[in-house]
Amino acid sequence: MPQSILQRRLVDVSERLKRLRAELAVTDEQLAFLEDEADDARLRALVAETPLGDVEARDARRHADALTRHRDALTRSVADLVREQDALLDRMSADLSAH
Repeated sequence: MPQSILQRRLVDVSERLKRLRAELAVTDEQLAFLEDEADDARLRALVAETPLGDVEARDARRHADALTRHRDALTRSVADLVREQDALLDRMSADLSAH
């Protein structure tokens, strides 16, 4: 593969990786907040012992769980891009060593 194509792919992967890492950082902050909210809602439901409190606690937990799944997907995507970036760098290095 020509060096210029490898370089373009590497730049593309690097930019996508940067965006995903930024999104992951924001998601981590949001998740911490939602986890706290879910814990608070659970405690309020225990104290209140009302059906509405239980519903609110379940809703808060569902939101936190959904965001956890999103964060996990982002983490997998970041790992995939890091592997792709490493493979591209290895290929560039091998091409440069061969010449």
